[in-house]
Amino acid sequence: MKALFGRKVANLEELKELTKEAKNDGAKGTAYEVTKKIELNDGEFREFEMDFCKDQPWITKEDGGCNEKGELRCIRVKNTKTKKSILVDSEGYTYPRYTAIEN
Repeated sequence: MKALFGRKVANLEELKELTKEAKNDGAKGTAYEVTKKIELNDGEFREFEMDFCKDQPWITKEDGGCNEKGELRCIRVKNTKTKKSILVDSEGYTYPRYTAIEN
């Protein structure tokens, strides 16, 4: 599986715009592996999607990075109401350093 990741993206609206631009430019995405799954209710997810620069209690410094195949290790953050999900690679931080929309 592949996704288009953005680095230090502020929020979901910016991520949507960057993803659209990348697709228009012919970007193919980066391979990833989901290593953790987080489910948020609609209110929690809306708060999360408004500020990707905020530290999250469910992200640890051990999350993220690459696996032995060179795939990004990600957390899948899913809205339990809408079923939308965002991929997060923290790269050793406690905030979503890299984010992607999961299709």
